[in-house]
Amino acid sequence: MFRFLFILFLLVPLIEIYFLIKVADVISAGWTIFAIVATAVIGAGLLRVQGASTLLRAQSSMLQGSLPAMEMMEGFALALSGVLLLTPGFFTDTFGFLLLIPTVRQWLISRKLRNASFVQGSHGSRNVPNSNIIEGELVDNDDNHHLR
Repeated sequence: MFRFLFILFLLVPLIEIYFLIKVADVISAGWTIFAIVATAVIGAGLLRVQGASTLLRAQSSMLQGSLPAMEMMEGFALALSGVLLLTPGFFTDTFGFLLLIPTVRQWLISRKLRNASFVQGSHGSRNVPNSNIIEGELVDNDDNHHLR
């Protein structure tokens, strides 16, 4: 995991610098800076709309008595999208804008959840292979609790 993060933190800035130089060669440095600021402003506006929509769906799920699991995961994806959009550059903006598209975001989340093993509920069915979970009940027969 450390190696992956190291490579990620090394490659992403290099890719961003490369694209910034290439775009500045084509449209000039001033327009490149304007484009970077514009994508951040547009992204922040879209992020606010998507966040409000996700929050309303989460509230609706809770009012119906169900856990808003998908909406919580979407909230995390939207936060990641915001970080990517506020990071200067076109490479990160591309991924940030992709996470703002609801169908893409929901597809990525459902794909990630399908690949993950997790425990459902407190008394529901378990979906953990080779788990060491033992269900039981504690009965306290000692009625006299004295401090010594």
